[in-house]
Amino acid sequence: MRFFVDIGSQTLFYVREMGRMVLFLGRFLAWVPRPPLRVRHLIREMHSIGTRSLLVIVLTSSFTGMVLALQGYHTLNQYGSEAVLGSLVALSLIRELGPVMAALMVTARAGSAMSAELGIMKITEQVDAMDVLTLNPVKYLVVPKMLAGVLVLPLLVSIFDVVGIFGGYLVGVKLLGVNAGSYFHRMAMDVDFEDVYTGLVKSLVFGLTLTWVCCYKGYHCGHGAKGVSRATTEAVVLSAVLILVWDYFMTSILL
Repeated sequence: MRFFVDIGSQTLFYVREMGRMVLFLGRFLAWVPRPPLRVRHLIREMHSIGTRSLLVIVLTSSFTGMVLALQGYHTLNQYGSEAVLGSLVALSLIRELGPVMAALMVTARAGSAMSAELGIMKITEQVDAMDVLTLNPVKYLVVPKMLAGVLVLPLLVSIFDVVGIFGGYLVGVKLLGVNAGSYFHRMAMDVDFEDVYTGLVKSLVFGLTLTWVCCYKGYHCGHGAKGVSRATTEAVVLSAVLILVWDYFMTSILL
């Protein structure tokens, strides 16, 4: 009997948690169109999420493109199809790996910091002080972060795709001897607007997802340093899982 009681308790806990997360997202959507739009805070958050993530995005994308070209070449070489290597690298990055890997890297670098920042403000009662001053914490703390994530992630994904394609070019053309004209020609033939659109939609959804989860976990963290640490860990793990889950369902819909 105790086993079923524990299952029921855990189920009710996760249902309540999901409901709180949906309400939190609803509060964000309700406050976004309301003035004033704090442009300075928005630009600062875009710098924190975007500019400071450039290094890890460039490093990750370059080696991702290199690995794709290296593995793809040896697979295609068995069938005499090395000419389509450019298409393989570009489509893999634009449709799947670019949005997913960029979102995971931003979650690890910026999402964790976002959650920790809000968590520290929560446990030091800075959020409660804003309530006392009749300043809505969601409007002044959460909206700039989530809006910046939605705006910045598509740009980071675009950089990830371009650098990854160049990394594939270095390995495929310069190292393995694939014809440069074939590499780019087949890429231009096979990549169309639908592929770019798919990657763009995924990047927007992933940007909203990771900032939503990280802000929620930080905003509702437990007490003390242990509560902030736990909230940060949960934010990164849950964001990564949701990104992969969303990727599957969106691929099924947009394929």
